[in-house]
Amino acid sequence: MEAAKKIFVDKGKEGARMQEIANEAGINKALLHYYFRSKQKLFEAVFLEAFDKFLPKINLLLASEKTFLEIIEIFIENYIDLILGNPHIPSFVLHELNQNPENLAQFMDNKIPHMPMLFDKINLEIAAGNIKTINPKQLMVNIIGLCIFPFVASPIIQKLFFEGDESAYQQFLIDRKTEVYNFVLNSIKV
Repeated sequence: MEAAKKIFVDKGKEGARMQEIANEAGINKALLHYYFRSKQKLFEAVFLEAFDKFLPKINLLLASEKTFLEIIEIFIENYIDLILGNPHIPSFVLHELNQNPENLAQFMDNKIPHMPMLFDKINLEIAAGNIKTINPKQLMVNIIGLCIFPFVASPIIQKLFFEGDESAYQQFLIDRKTEVYNFVLNSIKV
């Protein structure tokens, strides 16, 4: 799986070859095919490995009795932690969005069934006058964008703001959890 992650990140799914992944893993190609059958199935396994840890937590969070603000804070923390632990995900997603958007849409179909519950909580907060009127879908897209952009634009951000200081950049990413939450909170509070 680690070899596949490396090759998929370096070459994208279309550019990756099963033989190259097998070589990187130190196994023969037949063994790789025995376990995964195809490059598509291996790609899905790598992608699912990360999301299988994240999606159940998010579904439980969305279905919980936590307040809207608690859910947003925990969502941001979990989402950034997911990407910190799996830095290949943004590359995978961008590549798939460009090459096979229908595959990614199909993969995500019904993976977060409790999202409407969060939208209901947001609408209740709006109705109660606790937050500004905002489309719940726009709010969630804003949050996801604020979380993921520093990872997608990593080379640019590192060059512009950190001059190659990897540890300072990593701390910046960890600090994003608080920064994104505060930014979102300040943008929606009445």
